Amino acid sequence: MYKVLLVDDEKLLLDSLEIILSLNNMEVIGKANDGKAAIKILENLKVDCDIALVDLNMKGMGGIELIKVMKEKYPKIKILVLTTFYDDKNITEAIAGGADGYLLKDSGKDVILGAVTQIMGGITVLDQKVMVRLTALMNNNLNNNLSNGSGDTRNTSYDFSIDMTEREKEICSLMVEGLTNRQIAERLYISEGTVKNYISNIYDKTGIHDRVKLIVELKK
Repeated sequence: MYKVLLVDDEKLLLDSLEIILSLNNMEVIGKANDGKAAIKILENLKVDCDIALVDLNMKGMGGIELIKVMKEKYPKIKILVLTTFYDDKNITEAIAGGADGYLLKDSGKDVILGAVTQIMGGITVLDQKVMVRLTALMNNNLNNNLSNGSGDTRNTSYDFSIDMTEREKEICSLMVEGLTNRQIAERLYISEGTVKNYISNIYDKTGIHDRVKLIVELKK
């Protein structure tokens, strides 16, 4: 049973999430309406927290600052951003701060429940709209580098054509599409465990051990 901390300044949403999670074998161990309240709850907890669902724009300490503090003080706690905002600034700051997932509040309960399970299994989860924004942002940055005469990124980017099998390249392509390990397994007619093994090999070959960072590099 996963132990979950909820952080949002909308009481109705907090209560709704608590009901949904409690009915799906998860325990809500605290509800906070801003970052400071969340940290206080964590400091007083007598049990470990597995994952926090965090809004970004809140009065007091917002989600971006909270993510940074939590990753510094409680690095084992997974963080799923659950917000209505998916602008470039919020996306990049949340991911750079250490968020393990980024969903929009209109995702639906099944998507949210699935995201919690995937994140606890070590999979980074990004809403499709967030992935589109992230892709556009990376493309803009690349185009800006090219237009400024600094487009030679060979020293900072991994050459994915080196030491990569055809199957690994195929899996990289599906990861870029935003597919989960299970979806990749279904697409390629292989087991989910086999997909995890391939991705582990890809991590070792590239030296990138974070799914989001790997996808960002693949998109360059």
